[in-house]
Amino acid sequence: MKAYDENGENNQNDGNGQNGGSGQNGQNGGSDDRGTGTGTGARIPLPRASVEDGGRALPEAAPVALEHQVLTSLLGAWALAACSAPEAAAVEEHLGECDSCADEALRLREAVTLLQRPESLDLDPALRTRVLEGCLERRPPRIPVPEWAASYDAETARLDALLQDFGDAEWHAPVRLRWFEDDGAASRRTTVAGVIAHLLTVDGTVAVHLGLDDPLGDITAPSRAPAARTEAYWRASHYPPTRAVRAPWREQSHGIVRTVAFTGDAGGMPVSYGDFELPLRDAMLDRAFECWVHAEDIAEAVDYPYEPPSARHLNGMIDLAARMLPGVLAPRRGAGRPPPGGGPHLVAAGGPGRSLRLEIEGSGGGEWLIPLDSPGAVGSADHEVAHVALDGVEFCRLAAGHVPPAEAAAGQVGDRAAIRDVLFAAAGLSRL
Repeated sequence: MKAYDENGENNQNDGNGQNGGSGQNGQNGGSDDRGTGTGTGARIPLPRASVEDGGRALPEAAPVALEHQVLTSLLGAWALAACSAPEAAAVEEHLGECDSCADEALRLREAVTLLQRPESLDLDPALRTRVLEGCLERRPPRIPVPEWAASYDAETARLDALLQDFGDAEWHAPVRLRWFEDDGAASRRTTVAGVIAHLLTVDGTVAVHLGLDDPLGDITAPSRAPAARTEAYWRASHYPPTRAVRAPWREQSHGIVRTVAFTGDAGGMPVSYGDFELPLRDAMLDRAFECWVHAEDIAEAVDYPYEPPSARHLNGMIDLAARMLPGVLAPRRGAGRPPPGGGPHLVAAGGPGRSLRLEIEGSGGGEWLIPLDSPGAVGSADHEVAHVALDGVEFCRLAAGHVPPAEAAAGQVGDRAAIRDVLFAAAGLSRL
């Protein structure tokens, strides 16, 4: 029998004039003609080269011959790109000949585009956080940002991502800042650039306490109060603030984050706001909260969606507001507003007193017992006189002065006067 190589040609004799066999008398060692024997002369065919690797053109999918009714039934699958190659070729050839099917195919293709979710070209605001978390999982920073400063780092980064593509028109878009003062709504009109200038000057209070430069420079403010510093900066500006204010705000926020990472302090350093004082860890939460609130103001002014903070950061902001409520309730008593229940209830510092249970639902939620009679008292479940429930974002907007206390969507059980007092005190946390 003649043996053939892969190219279909006869095998050539080897150098000994034999016919390629290695056994005695020129035999193949017992292997059969298919090359499957176990002798040393067995042949194993080389792998076949694929069409793609051979440099030859792929065969074109020839359209199959299908009836009009079958082609019509395939239009939906064709619109979804679910046909096989021969079916798709048959349908497309038919569409060039049949006007009714061509119109139906166009309608189905347009319907398919409506089923797809529109993709935004804007970067996801959470992308930076996810990338950093992925990097830090592989290589932790030598000097990490303290947990109590993480929310400020995240919120300033989110706002900066919102601002980066603003044109001149967006920077001069009108914004109305809102807060609650003397149990009534207050507001101030400014621009997007004016809001960033406001954040720059109030964040500057923290920056000064950390040893950084004061953004006011030679401008003299009558006090350290946030409103006084902001008004002084606005008045000293020869022109309304423009997009140029973004660079110093961004540089200052980065400087604050870097500095607190190097302090090695647990965040207990006091930061004075003029008429009140907060430890550094709470001041950073306060600045993160105001950055988020004003970022929402800006997004609303330019008609752009903006998401609330992450659940972990939102919980920290809610906790700060809940801890500050007893201190806001006390000045209300000093201003002559009657305490809930109709009469004074004196409680020794550190002792349990009448309390309201504040239940925050949704993202970042939890429960807090708010002492009603003295900022030095301790909330007690045994002395609970009222229970109020709010959504987490709704409570934060109440604390920002964006939701009137009477309109807060709250579930209420118990002493109505205590509930009203706490809701108004929460709105009183807001300021310019």
